[in-house]
Amino acid sequence: MFRPKIPTMPQPTGLVTPPTVIEPTTVTPAPSTTPPASPAPAAFRPAVQLAPGTVLALIGGGTAVVLVVGAVLVSVLLAVALTATSVAVCAVVTHSLVTRR
Repeated sequence: MFRPKIPTMPQPTGLVTPPTVIEPTTVTPAPSTTPPASPAPAAFRPAVQLAPGTVLALIGGGTAVVLVVGAVLVSVLLAVALTATSVAVCAVVTHSLVTRR
């Protein structure tokens, strides 16, 4: 009962096919072709050009995003603080009701 039993590998009972022999094959290279002519190089252009109006729009958009995210985080913090305060008040009231008896 306490001795482990080592499982044995079951032997196949059906038809067993012998392993197939893979014979090597020769590789024949494809005929070489001349590569097509390379296109003319493109003219050099600076990566990004920003107009002054675009820069102001990006700064305004970034400021708006920061203000919105800040307002959301402050409101979440305020909600957590109000919840904690109300739970603390409920705990004090419950404690005072239990100790009076």
